[in-house]
Parts: sequence; structure tokens; C-alpha cells
Amino acid sequence: MNFNSGREETVINHQSSIINPMGPEEQARVLKKRARALAGKTAGAEGHGGYMQVVEFLLVRERYALELPHIREVYPLKDLTPLPGTPDFVLGIINVRGEILSIIDMKRFFDLPERKGLTPMNQVIILESDEMAFGILADEILGTRSVPMSAIQKSLPTLTGIRAEYLLGVTGEGIVILDGTRILSDNSLLVQ
Repeated sequence: MNFNSGREETVINHQSSIINPMGPEEQARVLKKRARALAGKTAGAEGHGGYMQVVEFLLVRERYALELPHIREVYPLKDLTPLPGTPDFVLGIINVRGEILSIIDMKRFFDLPERKGLTPMNQVIILESDEMAFGILADEILGTRSVPMSAIQKSLPTLTGIRAEYLLGVTGEGIVILDGTRILSDNSLLVQ
């Protein structure tokens, strides 16, 4: 007779409930919150002469970038469903692993000239905060890079109108760094 087998099973079950007392949704929420907190500490440290990590992309031959902490993922543009009755800058919705996300065409939102049609190079940059998640359409993803904080100018006189409201800065290379916090907190981008 083996008295230890039942005891080991009880210990294992007890340990697994101690290790993960939360459900999967609660655990995902806590992990996202921790990741944002860690990303914020890194961004704060970079603010003292360090670097900003960004995803660089094209919109009508102009180079733009968004800080990595605001980006959940880059996803291929596929199975786009147009939404009638929405503002012109709302391109439509896509299904990303069971989650329906609206797609914003930043070219239309910023009143930039449009290229004709969508291409296989188009990608969706999915932005996410605690309050919302949506995708922005990029003509092409150029990659990730580190931008020295000292190389970022606060504004350019040529960037006026709505683009200036969402501007975090411009690099010496002409990369327009958008303010992800401002974009994610703007209620005019909500599709209801």
C-alpha cells in the first residue's frame, strides 16, 4: 500500500492553487498592467538622455513612428469589413483572434494625400491602453529602432493642423513621432 501517492497529489493541487489563484482573464489584466508599468519605468529612464524605442512606418512616403509601449502588435491587413455610417477615417473592422478591432486610416485622419487602393505591404499597428484598443493602417512597416531622446525636436512649423495635435516630436532624419497616449485617449477616434 502506497500512502504517499495521495499525499503528493494533494500537495500538487494545493501548490497549483497557490501559484495561480486568479482566472485567466484576471491574470492577463495583471500581466498587462505590470508590462505597462515596466515600460513606463524604461521610458522615464530614457527621458534623461537615453533612447526611445519606436516602430517606424510609412504613410504616403512620410516616415512616422510610435513608441513601443503603446503598441500591442503589428498584424497583417486581411478580411477588412467596411462599416457604413462611420467617419471617413474609419476604414472598417477586422477580427484579430476573436477580437473585433476598428481600423483607423491615419492618412484620412491627418488629411494626407492618399495612395490608390490597399496593397500586400499594408499592415495594421494595433494600439492598446487600459481603456481601448484599435488598429491604425500603415502603408509599410519599416521596423523598430532606438531614437536618441536628444535627437527629438518638439515641433516643426511645417506640421500644422490636426497632425500637430498628435505630435510628440520630429527627429533630425525627419521621422515624425506620434503621441500614442494622445491618440489612445482621443474620444473622436472611438467607433460607437
